[in-house]
Amino acid sequence: MPIGPTKEQIKQLVESDLETPVVMLNLLKYAERSGDGSGAGSGRDSYARYGDRVRSMIESVGGRILWQGRADSVVIGGASDEWDAVILVEYPSRKAFIEMTSSPKYGEVSKDRTAGLADSRLIAMTEVYRDTGE
Repeated sequence: MPIGPTKEQIKQLVESDLETPVVMLNLLKYAERSGDGSGAGSGRDSYARYGDRVRSMIESVGGRILWQGRADSVVIGGASDEWDAVILVEYPSRKAFIEMTSSPKYGEVSKDRTAGLADSRLIAMTEVYRDTGE
């Protein structure tokens, strides 16, 4: 179950168009118990601590949380597509996202993210402008 990116995925992100805005789709499945080694608290609690701490970091690079909510039900898909939460985070660029996630402060904050998740997906999305023919 992927919690963090592979080296190849980081390389692909770095080699992409770093200057255009990007929305990161976060699909999250919380661990039953926090994996922080304390044996106390739920994965949801650990991820909430991460969320509280990372919000100011997102804003400091010009990003913002667009939407955050519960994943209620799978309409098309199977059991492997069931997620606890979905978060959409907009960054002014992939460069801003990489800057934030490469910082030592983020490295410390992200420990709660890792401890809180049983599974996750992070998908970088770029807006497509529809040609209206005008």
